[in-house]
Amino acid sequence: MTTLNIGVLAHVDAGKTSLTERLLFDAGSIDRLGSVDAGDTQTDTGAIERQRGITVRTAVAPFLVGDRQVNVIDTPGHPDFIAEVERALAVLDGAVLVLSAVEGVQPQTRVLMRTLRALRLPTLVFVNKIDRTGAREGRLLADIRRKLSPRVVALSEVRDAGSRRARAEPRALESAAVAAELAEVLAEHDEGLLARLVDGGEPPSPDEVRAALIAQTAAGLAHPLYFGSALTGQGVAALVEGIVELLPTAPEPRAGEAVRGTVFAIERGAGGAKVCYVRMRAGALRRGQRVSLRRAGPDGGVVERPGRVTALEVVRAAPERPGAAGRGRGDGAYAMDGGDIARVWGLAEARVGDQLGHPAATGASAPPVAAFRFPPPTLEAVAVPREPGQGPRLHAALTALADQDPLIGARTVPGQGTAVLLYGEVQKEVIAATLSRDFGVEAEFEPSRVRYLERPVGRAEAYEGMGDREETLFWASVGLRVEPGEPGSGVGYRLGVELGSLPLAFHRAVESAVRDTLEQGVHGWPVTDCVVTLYRCGFNSVMSTAADFRKLTPLVLMRAVAGAGCRVYEPYHAFELELPQADLPAALALLAARGAEIVESGPDTTGGAGPAAAGAGAWRVRGALPARAVDAVQRRLPGLTGGEGVWWSRPSGDRAVTGAVPRRARTDGDPLDRAAYLRHLALGER
Repeated sequence: MTTLNIGVLAHVDAGKTSLTERLLFDAGSIDRLGSVDAGDTQTDTGAIERQRGITVRTAVAPFLVGDRQVNVIDTPGHPDFIAEVERALAVLDGAVLVLSAVEGVQPQTRVLMRTLRALRLPTLVFVNKIDRTGAREGRLLADIRRKLSPRVVALSEVRDAGSRRARAEPRALESAAVAAELAEVLAEHDEGLLARLVDGGEPPSPDEVRAALIAQTAAGLAHPLYFGSALTGQGVAALVEGIVELLPTAPEPRAGEAVRGTVFAIERGAGGAKVCYVRMRAGALRRGQRVSLRRAGPDGGVVERPGRVTALEVVRAAPERPGAAGRGRGDGAYAMDGGDIARVWGLAEARVGDQLGHPAATGASAPPVAAFRFPPPTLEAVAVPREPGQGPRLHAALTALADQDPLIGARTVPGQGTAVLLYGEVQKEVIAATLSRDFGVEAEFEPSRVRYLERPVGRAEAYEGMGDREETLFWASVGLRVEPGEPGSGVGYRLGVELGSLPLAFHRAVESAVRDTLEQGVHGWPVTDCVVTLYRCGFNSVMSTAADFRKLTPLVLMRAVAGAGCRVYEPYHAFELELPQADLPAALALLAARGAEIVESGPDTTGGAGPAAAGAGAWRVRGALPARAVDAVQRRLPGLTGGEGVWWSRPSGDRAVTGAVPRRARTDGDPLDRAAYLRHLALGER
C-alpha cells in the first residue's frame, strides 16, 4: 500500500472542513456527514473548534482509494493560526486549495497559493459552493488565473451555477478542443508540446497531454482545477480521481535506512501526556527505541535532544471495513509505507518542527527544519491567573502550549505574569479557553500591545573584571562586544576567546545570560539582529561559580548595548482592502489618519473577492499599515462601508520609529542602573 499526505487549505469559510467531511464520507471512512455549524465534524474535534466553527489545530484523517491510503491534513483557515498551516506544508506530498465560487479569490487564498508555488508543492484547486446563489464560473476562472496562477487548467465545468441544480461535469481529454486548450498552457514548460504547436503539425494526443499534465502537476508548475460542492458531493469524485492520478505519492523507503521524520504537531493526550504527530520519511520505529530530536539553535547551529519512544500509533484506514478510519497500535516495529504518519508518545522534549532520527544517523541526512516562512507574531499579551498562587501552574501550561506553537513563546514577566506572542485576538481567546479546558487554569489576559524591536546601530565593547572595584561582588571577568548583525539573523553569539579559557559551565552561563538579557534592550524591547562576542574572560579556580558569570554578564552587556546605541522598530502589516468606490474617500482618510502607506489603489475589474467586488464600482486598495493601527481600522471598516468592505492583513516586517520612541518598563532590575540591578539581585536571593 502506498501513502499520500495531502493538505486542505483555504481562506476561512471557503468550505475546506466540509470538503474533508465529504472526502471521508464518500470513501466510507465515516458513516454520516458532520456539519461545521452543528460542531460534529471529524477533524474539528476540540470543544473550541466545535463552538466557533473554525479549525484551529491541524488534524489528520485517513481514507482508502483502491490500494492507496490518503491522509487528509485539515489545516486552519483563520489568519491568527497561519503558523499551523506553515508547519503542515513541511510534511505534505500535495495540496488541495479550496476557494468559494461566490466569494472568489480572497486575500489569504493568494497568500497560500504564493507559498505553495514557492515550495513547488503539487497543488489542485477545488472551487466549492457552485450551488450557492451568486456562484460564478467563467469570470471566476479568469480571476483565478490572474490572481493565483496563469497555469490553472480547468478539468471540469459547471452547469446551472448558483442553483440547487448545479452540477460539475468533467472535461474529457479525449476531446480535441479540451486537449488543445490544455496543451497551450502546458507547452510553456514542455518543449516537445511547444514544438508541435508552433510547427502546426499533428496535434498532441490525449495521452501526451495527460502525461504532460501529470508531470507538471507533480513539479508544481500546473494546477488542475475542479468545480464542485462539498455540500451536495458534486465534483468530489472527479477531485478524488485527480488526487490519486495527479498528486505524487511519497517515495518508497529503502530497506535498512535510518529513522528520519518530522514532528509537525503536538497534542496532549489523557493525563496530559505529550503526543507527537510525526511524518515518517524513512526507517521503522519501535517501542523503546531511542531517537534524537534536532532543531535549529538560536545561533544558527543545531540543538539536539534525546528521546525514547514509549508507544506509537500509525494513522491507518482500518482494514476491517474498507475506508473506515482507524489507527493501528504499533508497540513493535512497523513497516514504512513511504509517508506514514504516526502518533508517538514519550518524546518529552519534542517541539513542533523537530527532526526525528536515530542518534547515530543524525547529520547531513537529517537537517533541521527551515525557519517558518511566515513572519513572527506582532502582538504581546500578559496572562495572569484568576486565582492567587496559580502563577507557576499557568506558566507551565503556557510553556506546554508553546511546544505546540513555538511562535507564541512564553516568558516570565516578574511580578506581572507570563507573556505570550500572538497573531490576533481570536488566538488569545482560544488560548484562554484551552488553558481552562485542558489545564484547569483560569487566566485573564491584559490588553494586547504591539511588540516593538530594537537593533544596534553601532559597535561597542564593555569589560568588568575581578579586582576592578574595591569590593568584589562577582568572581568573574567578562568582556563583551556588541555590533549589528545581518537583517533577520536574530541574536548571534560568538567566542573571541579560546573555548578552554573558561569551564564549559561558565561559557554556557554567559551565553544564556546574553540571550535572556537581550529580551529587554535600552528602551525595554527585545534586541535582535546583532552579534555579541565574548572577547575577554577570567575566573578564580577556587571562588568562581557559574552564577557569578550569569549575574555579571547583564551589567557588562547592557553597557555595551548602550554604547552601541539602539534604534526602535515597529511592526507593519501588509493589507488589501476591497470596497465600493463610493466609500473610497472615507476609507482613504481613515487609513491616512492611522499612518498607512498606499502602494496601489484602483478599480477591481475582475469581479473578485467579496460583496463589494460583486457589483459595479468596486475598488481595491493595497498598502502597509503599522500593526498598532490594524485593530482600529478593522473595527471601523464595517460601519464605513455598510458591511461590504473586505479586509485582510498579515505581518510584513518592520520599520524604524520616527518621533517619540515608545518604551517598555524593564522587569529585570535594569542592568543599566548598577545600584538598581544589585538591589534586584539581593531581593531575589532572599
